[in-house]
Amino acid sequence: MADKETFEGSWALILGASSGFGGAAAAELARKGMDIFGVHLDRSSTLPNAEKVMEEIRGHGRQAVFFNINAASAEKRAEVLDKIEAILAEQQGAGKVRVLFHSLAFGSLGEFVAADPKRSLTQPQIEMTLDVMANSLVYWARDLVTRGLMVQDGRIYAMTSSGSYRVLPNYGAVSAAKACLESHIRQLAVELSLKGITANALMAGITDTAALRKIPGHERLIQEASARNPMGRMTTPADVAATLGTICGPETYWLSGNTLKVDGGENNIG
Repeated sequence: MADKETFEGSWALILGASSGFGGAAAAELARKGMDIFGVHLDRSSTLPNAEKVMEEIRGHGRQAVFFNINAASAEKRAEVLDKIEAILAEQQGAGKVRVLFHSLAFGSLGEFVAADPKRSLTQPQIEMTLDVMANSLVYWARDLVTRGLMVQDGRIYAMTSSGSYRVLPNYGAVSAAKACLESHIRQLAVELSLKGITANALMAGITDTAALRKIPGHERLIQEASARNPMGRMTTPADVAATLGTICGPETYWLSGNTLKVDGGENNIG
């Protein structure tokens, strides 16, 4: 298992770093010895969430450089990567991004074909959901690699869910995005293999996050997951972060192109 010396001088880039899986991952990777670049989108009311995560990172003695932007914007992505490139250049080539973690949970919920046609998801809503929650992974990964900002044995992870194959009420666009995300992971795993860069998706069990609470009927999902999980409780962001911190080292060079269940066995039960 990799220790802090393995990650000394390396960075993780967390997309969706201010809360949920992203926030927990940022804190855990900092505990492991990585400095953290965080990308998040918060208004003033939720900005304290990002500040809390940054404080935790710095509490581990690591650097926290956060960017409050729309991660799906090509222009903003270029601006952030320009700044990251400048910061890494100051380390005289010693520092690079070792881990890219995609945990963007911003999409449209609703029916494709609602009883009231005015309530059906629109084409822009569906396309935005796919762009933010799936396609953005490709663009960030591609630009990191082509700019030479990721280490030779880098690790790419993306958060998926059982919604990639299950039908849930009002979840159609997000479900499509999760299925697309898993496909992107498989493709990146193959295309980046000769660079020693691996790509895997992490499928958590139902987790009580801000994103989950936006889903109509989330109370029922929480109740069912708590009852169904063989571990006797729901998955937490900390569960996923602990797994991430364990598998992101150089020893997992042969683990790539997978969707790994981090759910206490929940998704094995019908």
